[in-house]
Amino acid sequence: MALNAGVPAELHPGERRVALTPRAAADLIKSGTAIVVQAGAGADAGYPDHDYEDKGCRIVSSRREALEADLVLQVRISGAETLRRGQSVIGFGDPLRAGPYFAELARRGVTSFAMELIPRITRAQSMDALSSMATIAGYKAVLLAADSLPRLFPMLMTAAGTITPARVLVIGAGVAGLQAIATARRLGAVVSAYDVRPAVREQIESLGARFVSLGIEASSAEETSGYARAMGEEFYRRQRELLAGVVREHDAVITTAAVPGGKAPLLISREAVTGMAPGSVLVDLAGEAGGNCELTVAGRTVVESGVTIIGAVDLPSTVPYHASQLYARNVTAFVRHLAPEGTLVIDQEDEITRETLVTHAGEVVHPRVRAVLEEETEEETGAVR
Repeated sequence: MALNAGVPAELHPGERRVALTPRAAADLIKSGTAIVVQAGAGADAGYPDHDYEDKGCRIVSSRREALEADLVLQVRISGAETLRRGQSVIGFGDPLRAGPYFAELARRGVTSFAMELIPRITRAQSMDALSSMATIAGYKAVLLAADSLPRLFPMLMTAAGTITPARVLVIGAGVAGLQAIATARRLGAVVSAYDVRPAVREQIESLGARFVSLGIEASSAEETSGYARAMGEEFYRRQRELLAGVVREHDAVITTAAVPGGKAPLLISREAVTGMAPGSVLVDLAGEAGGNCELTVAGRTVVESGVTIIGAVDLPSTVPYHASQLYARNVTAFVRHLAPEGTLVIDQEDEITRETLVTHAGEVVHPRVRAVLEEETEEETGAVR
């Protein structure tokens, strides 16, 4: 029996992306997958219904009809109450923070895959949606900084004199940070970058930025997966102290430091911000995880001592056309991995499948998500006692 997939409109406030673009849908249809798309699902991203119909998709008028498919493709997994036993769903779900939601999916007998858990291995690169979205976030963060800064990024030599370039500091050299460095450099800024992992120095310098060394970098700060590892509070306290002096030397600061499933490390104190020159800008990409800056408010822009702090959230959704395009390619590659012969196969011996599978056969099967749920249960039980 051929696989059938449904693409509903996104429910999350402000979400403008769509899980599947017409071109990506056409690729899946060629491999035997039937696709139904809720009317208007791609409109905010720049993909009208007739483009889907031209590629062979069936447009349905209601969300309920799109959710009747055996496989539901979403940007953000939502609507547990509308999913039924035996269905599968793929999307971002933040399972390490939203354990109870996935417990509900398990109770309903829904099989779920979290795109942010795609392992960073060579075989899974085409499915790495987290990196795709981080690339867009890093790019857009620089544009926000440039738009808010009351000075130009590039050096300009004019008849009225020479304008010196803006000084930009990027904290965190993951995918988002490296893209931020490259974008700020393209705009003509003088860029410096810091990361707790000394191994990324070469990558930073290859993009034309100066690597900032605080003398406390640690090779143990990187997990085997390539993601940053959480460090102790004493380490972060010393890091904040040293970064304060670096921060005040820059006109714009972009922070990208995050720990998967955990609270973002606090790297920039209130005192560090007040030490910056009036008119300076800080864009915090870790706002949704608590923020790298003490003054960050997720989803809001605040001003402290003349310094603008932007708590950026969901930046990929502000560039929905290309964000959807990249995400759809990741999802398409993942679906092909799960259904190489046109039928969904749950092979838990396969690393990609095992690492992304959160719920299956009525249970939360992902060890890390299960551990979070058990810890939360123990805390609730202890509070009751």
